[in-house]
Amino acid sequence: MTALFDSLQFIYAPQIINGLSIGVAVILMALGLTIIFGLLDVINMSHGEFYAAGAYLSVTLLGLDLSFWLVLVLVPVILFPAGFLIERYLIQRVFHHRDRHILTLLLTFGLAIVLEDAYRLVWGANPMRPETPISGATEFLGIYFPQYRLFLMAFGSLLILGVWWVVYKTPAGAIVRAAAYDRDMSASLGVPVKAVYALTFAFGVALAGLAGVLLAPIYSVFPTMGKDFILLAFTVVIVGGLGSIKGAVIAALLLTQLQSISSLFISPVWSDPLVFGVMVLVLMFRPAGLFGGFKNG
Repeated sequence: MTALFDSLQFIYAPQIINGLSIGVAVILMALGLTIIFGLLDVINMSHGEFYAAGAYLSVTLLGLDLSFWLVLVLVPVILFPAGFLIERYLIQRVFHHRDRHILTLLLTFGLAIVLEDAYRLVWGANPMRPETPISGATEFLGIYFPQYRLFLMAFGSLLILGVWWVVYKTPAGAIVRAAAYDRDMSASLGVPVKAVYALTFAFGVALAGLAGVLLAPIYSVFPTMGKDFILLAFTVVIVGGLGSIKGAVIAALLLTQLQSISSLFISPVWSDPLVFGVMVLVLMFRPAGLFGGFKNG
């Protein structure tokens, strides 16, 4: 029995750690998506390109001999005003149109195409990968875990708690939730709704860029990386419930664990169909997702 437990431990533990580390990064992307949709009612198809922007900026800044820890701060700071300007001068132009859902979807999809081509022109099509900032491994129960993935789990968890605290425990978060619940009433009470929208969109963009910085040392950085990764983030948002932070966290951890552990038994080619199958099942029985809306956390 002990031998069986030890063998299962050595087989599953690395996959669980891998799933947790990727899950934390997916949560950072999904949080931006779900906050933007919950407040703005905008499906941001360009969100993955901001994740790629964070990865490319990290490669560039690290190439200038800046430390990884400084880059971790600089990239969100750089992307925040970019997200603010995009919401203010692009999305706001079509936001009040009666067909705004279609128009914003097409607008952000077109922006994604433009950004992807821009990355290819500036950095080329060849994959790049920065060096892992934390090398080595830590032994636990006879298994060695990469220290950078452990850092990613710890740092990402603190960020997720921080986002939850800001949204649900601070006056700024109360303003965001009020504007999401009733924008007209909030505006009549003196809330600068347009500024709240732009700042929230920028916050989501900054989170996506931060996820790009964190995952760049693990995955290769290439022009279409945002398109590849955003599918999983959208699935997480749909399964967890549009506008739900709690749902995004739970769905991301469940789906990345499913992908990671299932890779032991099936070809990686089937990992995406498996995840999308879970999404279809959730939509069949709970169309609003596991947890829907800001009111449910």
